[in-house]
Amino acid sequence: MMDTSQNKSSIFSKGEKASPDYFTGNAWVNILVPKDETGKYSIGDVSFEPGCRNNWHTHPAGQVLLVTEGLGIYQEKGKTARQLKKGDVVVIPSHTLHWHGATKDSHFTHIAITNITEKGAVDWLNPVTDEEYAASHA
Repeated sequence: MMDTSQNKSSIFSKGEKASPDYFTGNAWVNILVPKDETGKYSIGDVSFEPGCRNNWHTHPAGQVLLVTEGLGIYQEKGKTARQLKKGDVVVIPSHTLHWHGATKDSHFTHIAITNITEKGAVDWLNPVTDEEYAASHA
C-alpha cells in the first residue's frame, strides 16, 4: 500500500515503505524514474525517519545523492562519517562500501541517482550496527 502523505516541504510523496531487509528503522522510497530509456540509471526519492539508516552496500557503477531535507549521515568504510544537510551533493564512486541515513534527531530525504549495469544497481550487505551508528554521531 502506497503512503501518499508528504512533509510540509516535500515536493514528492513518500512512496513505498522500504524493505526492513536493507534498512534499520523506517524509510520510504518513491521511484521517480524506474529506468531511463537507455537503461543506464534510475532516480528515487528516499525519506528516512530519525535514526533510520540503510545497510552497508556498494553500487557497481556508482551513485549520486542530492540532499533535499533534514540532516543525514554518509560514511564510507574506514573513513570518518560526514553529516549531510539540504543542498549537499554526494558522489559515490563505483564499488565503494558505504551507508547513509538520518541523524538520530532529524528526518532526512535525498534524491538518489543510481547507475545501472548488467550486474544491477546495488549490492546490499550487512546492517550498520548500533555501535557504528552511534560512532557516526561522535
